[in-house]
Amino acid sequence: MRLLDPEHASGHLDRLYRAAWALSGSRDDAEDLVQETYARVLARPRFLRNDDDFGYLLRALRNTFLARLRAERRRPRTEPLREETEPAAGVTPEDRLDARQLFATIAKLPPDFRDVLVAVDVAGLSYREAADSLRIAEGTVMSRLYRARQQVVRSLPELASERHGAAASPGGELQQRSARDATAGQHTRPATA
Repeated sequence: MRLLDPEHASGHLDRLYRAAWALSGSRDDAEDLVQETYARVLARPRFLRNDDDFGYLLRALRNTFLARLRAERRRPRTEPLREETEPAAGVTPEDRLDARQLFATIAKLPPDFRDVLVAVDVAGLSYREAADSLRIAEGTVMSRLYRARQQVVRSLPELASERHGAAASPGGELQQRSARDATAGQHTRPATA
C-alpha cells in the first residue's frame, strides 16, 4: 500500500481529459468531469495497492461520470446550444472527421463498449492495463474493443468511404486493427480511434 501523490497524479491530466471527452462527448463536460474527479480523489488521502496511478484515476473518472449520469437522469433535460464551425479552406477528407464527431460517437456507445474503447484507444492503456482498470478479463477487453470499433465505424460511414486502402471497405481500418490485435493477443499503445 502506498499513498497517491497529488503532484504525480496531476501528470495524467491530458490523458484523463481525452478519456473524459470520449465518455461525455463534450469538451466542456470533459473539463468539468476531470476537475470533479480530481477534487474527489484529492479531497482525502488515497492508498493504492500498486503503482498504477493512471488506472486508479481512470476508474475514478469513470465512477464520477456514472454518478453524474445517475444524477442527470433525475433532473429535467435541457438541450445544449449547437456550436457552429466553418470548415477551414483546404480541409482534406481525413480532417473532416474531427475530434468532436468522433468523441460524440464514442459517447453514444453502450457503456461496456464505451469504457473499453476509452481505456484502450483514447487513454492508451494496454489490454492488460484496461482489464485491470475496468476489473474485467483481458479477453473481454479484446472482444468489447473489437465490437466497439465496429460500432464506431458503422456510425461514421463517411469515414470508411473517404479513407484509402484498408479503410475503404466496410469496417475499415478500425476493424482490421481490432482483428489484428485480437489475434496477436497483445496490445501496446495504439493511435486514437
